[in-house]
Amino acid sequence: MTRSLRSRLLWGLIPLQAALLALLLLLVIGTLWQAGFLLAPRDEDHVIDIVQRAVARDGSGRLVLQPTAELQRIRSEIPDLWFLVRDSQGGSLSEGAVPPDMTQIGAALDHISQARLGWQLFDDPRKAPVRLKRVDTAAGNVQILTATQGELSGRKALLATILVFLGLALPGFLLMTLATFIATPIVVRRALAGLSLVADQARQIDTHQRGVRLALTHVPAEITQLVATINDALSRLDEGYARHQRFVADAAHELRTPIAILNTRLEALPPSSERARLLEDVARLATLADQLLDIQRLEQNRNSFALVDLVALAQRAAADLAPLAIAAGYELAFNAEADRIECCGDANALERAVINLVQNAIQHGGRQGTISICVTPPATIEVSDQGTGIPPEHRALVFEPFYRLHPLNRGAGLGLNLVREIAHLHGGSITVFDAPSKGACFRLSLRPIQAAR
Repeated sequence: MTRSLRSRLLWGLIPLQAALLALLLLLVIGTLWQAGFLLAPRDEDHVIDIVQRAVARDGSGRLVLQPTAELQRIRSEIPDLWFLVRDSQGGSLSEGAVPPDMTQIGAALDHISQARLGWQLFDDPRKAPVRLKRVDTAAGNVQILTATQGELSGRKALLATILVFLGLALPGFLLMTLATFIATPIVVRRALAGLSLVADQARQIDTHQRGVRLALTHVPAEITQLVATINDALSRLDEGYARHQRFVADAAHELRTPIAILNTRLEALPPSSERARLLEDVARLATLADQLLDIQRLEQNRNSFALVDLVALAQRAAADLAPLAIAAGYELAFNAEADRIECCGDANALERAVINLVQNAIQHGGRQGTISICVTPPATIEVSDQGTGIPPEHRALVFEPFYRLHPLNRGAGLGLNLVREIAHLHGGSITVFDAPSKGACFRLSLRPIQAAR
C-alpha cells in the first residue's frame, strides 16, 4: 500500500522532533547540573525519612529518638548532622547545631505540610537549603526541619528523571506533535498546489490533442525534473504519432492505385460467381483505404465547421445507399421529426458517419427486415436494423479500431471507430442499444446549434 507524502512526513517528523527535544533537554539539564543550578545529586529527604522512622515517645509522652541502625549510620557518616522535630503540642527535640534562625521558624509554619528554604537561582549553590516536612511517625504527626542531605538513591534518581520528563519533555512533545499534525497537511497542500494543477492538466489530455505540455510555473523545484521528463515523453509520443499518421496516410494513398487497377482488370473478366466475389473483396479494400484516409482528414480539418442540416444530410446518405440496401435484401426507411434540424460541424465527415452506420447495418442486419434512419431534435441521428443485435458486453468494444464482433467477418473493423472519432470531433457521442425491433440501434448525438454557439 502506497503511503501519502503527508503520512510519510508526519511519521518521519514526530520521532525526529522527539529525539531533538530529548537531546535539547539533556543538554540543558546537563549544563545546569554541572553549573550547580539544578538538582544536585543529593537527597534532601534522606535525613527526614530516617528521623521519621526513629521518632517515638517515652513513657511520659515526650518525643525521643530510637537508636535505629540507619540513624546510627548517618550520625557517623555526617559530622555536621542537625535536625529539629516538633509536634503539634509544642514538644520538640533536636540534634546537632541547629541554626538559631531556624529554631523559631517551624512554629510560624505549622500550617505548611512541606517547604524548601534556602538559596534561589543564581545564589551560591554551596549553601545547603533547609527542608521542612510534616510527616506521620510512631509519635504522631510531627514537623521535621533539617538542612542535612544524603546521597540520592537510584530509585529516587529515576523517579526524579521521570518527573522532569513528564513535567518538561512530555508537554513540549505533545504540543509539537499537535502542531505537526495541524501544520503538515497545510504545508503539503500548499507546496503541492502547483502539482495538483499539473495533474488536472494531465487528466484533460486525450488522444486527439497534440502539442500539449504540462505547465512548470507553480511546480515545486523538487518535482520540476519529473514534469519536464513527462513533457519530453509527450513530445516523443507526438512525434511517434505523427510518423504513424503519415505512414497510414501514405499507405492508404499508395493502396488506392493498385486497388483501382485490380478492380479494372476484374471488371474485364467474363461474368462469373468468382468474379463477383473478387469484385466484392476489392470493394472492401477500397472502402478500407477510404476509411484510413477519412481518419487522416479528420485530424487535418478539425476547424472546417459550418452550419449543417442533418435532415438533408441523412436523406442524401439514404438515397445513395438505398440500391445497396435493397440489393442485400433490406427495406430502407427514412424519418425526420422536423423539416430542418441543424448543427455546427463538418458536413462531409458527418455524412461519412451516417454512411458507415448504414453500411454496418447492411453488413450485420441479417439481410432481412428494415433498416431505419431517423433524425430527431435537437441533433440526433439513429440507424437501426432488425438483426440479432449486439450483446451488452461487446457494445463498448465495437467502436475500437479493427475490432470485429465475429472474427470471421470480412469487414475491416474501422467503420464504427471512424464514427466515434467523428462524434468526438463534433463534441458528441455514439451509443448502441437494443432497437424496438430487437436489432441494434446506433444513436449519433451531436451538439445542437444553440450549444455549439
